[in-house]
Amino acid sequence: MEIVKKRDGDKLELAVVGRLDTTTAPQLEAELKRELEGVRTLTLDFAGLEYLSSAGLRVLLVAQKTMNQQGKMVIHNVNETVAEIFEVTGFSDILTVE
Repeated sequence: MEIVKKRDGDKLELAVVGRLDTTTAPQLEAELKRELEGVRTLTLDFAGLEYLSSAGLRVLLVAQKTMNQQGKMVIHNVNETVAEIFEVTGFSDILTVE
């Protein structure tokens, strides 16, 4: 998995490319822990995300809970497979997907 980061003041965008699974979820979790302080808007770009496992969902849930306290989190460019995972798990009700 590759994470491409863009920071502009209190806005952070992370483009996630590859697979977000048991092996790679800790990488995204560590990146979020390092970067979220002072962030008011977190944007996750999933245009290059091929696969999302329950470990990845857990990282997204933790990020959403953090951003609920300090701003907002938005997910862009979700493919059909990931959108279906969000729908089936109920995450589509928790996350803002545009």
